[in-house]
Amino acid sequence: MSEARKIRIAVNGYGVIGKRVVDAAMRQDDMELTGVADIATDWRAGVIGAKGIRLFAANNEVAKGMRDAGHDVSGVLDDLLAASDIVVDCTPKRVAAQNVPRYRELGIKFIVHGGEKHEVTGHSFVADVSYATAVGRESTRVVSCNTTSIVRTLGALKRTGLLKRARGTLLRRATDPWESHIGGIMNTLVPEAEIPSHQGPDAQSVDPELDVVTMAVKVPETLAHLHYWTVQLSRAAEKNEILRAFASSSRIALIDIGAGLSALNSVKELMADLGRPHDNLYEVALWADMLKVQGKELFYAYMVDNQAIVIPETIDAIRALVGTVRDGAASIAKTDAALGIGRWPELTTRR
Repeated sequence: MSEARKIRIAVNGYGVIGKRVVDAAMRQDDMELTGVADIATDWRAGVIGAKGIRLFAANNEVAKGMRDAGHDVSGVLDDLLAASDIVVDCTPKRVAAQNVPRYRELGIKFIVHGGEKHEVTGHSFVADVSYATAVGRESTRVVSCNTTSIVRTLGALKRTGLLKRARGTLLRRATDPWESHIGGIMNTLVPEAEIPSHQGPDAQSVDPELDVVTMAVKVPETLAHLHYWTVQLSRAAEKNEILRAFASSSRIALIDIGAGLSALNSVKELMADLGRPHDNLYEVALWADMLKVQGKELFYAYMVDNQAIVIPETIDAIRALVGTVRDGAASIAKTDAALGIGRWPELTTRR
């Protein structure tokens, strides 16, 4: 591919992740969105056209349904793939794996997300840790929201030589907000049936050296996930050193309860006030004034926006696979600048 030409991106699936990948890709000066494929024939397909994005159908049968519903259809998925350098598969869990043989047959690079197993691509991606090993590959899997947060935070401690082992408890939101009328839980808590929960082993698919165990419980809310961590440090450290380690990643945002950011809803409100699309919290929002160090033990908590945290990772994964930016730090900086990551007002902390 010519260095002067923008990366041509197809997005397959316009759900919670897909619509955010589309918005983020359209903000990048080195990327061009060739179109979106989906199966919806209702208002969701209409939104794609209203944004001036070319709409493609998953197959001919879906295309007929879209046209019957009054939507302008540019073709089917194969037509979209033929006009693209890479496809980001944002279809529901386990559907992406079924699409992989087609991508490989057509020889197009592809990205799947955390709903698929590591074995689907043989590579798992978090930009801070595994960018270099993704460069030029055929495919990668951008890991789940919770796994992304784990790799980011523990990776920051590991890079500064502070991490020995980590144990975390995850309070997981019950469902996506837009589907809360369909399902979810009420008036109960549902523990994940096994310890460790799947997030710890998944983090090890990105960095096999991590000594991490996770436990998870589903809770009756839809805003975001909340993590509590106990970390055994490699040596005694002061709180400020720990905070500097976390601050070394632009995608970890330090916030304070003392600044009024005392709960998930207040952080989401801040995102809305900052004008983030879809109120997206791309960063891990870690409470700095809650963080505690006792000798070699570290305790902290943070918030994860499961709809948004993987979006910058996906943008970086595109550059890595296509090979237009070979340096991970350079791609991260470029993505951050386009999405406004790291530009938080001083009012979020009081130190």
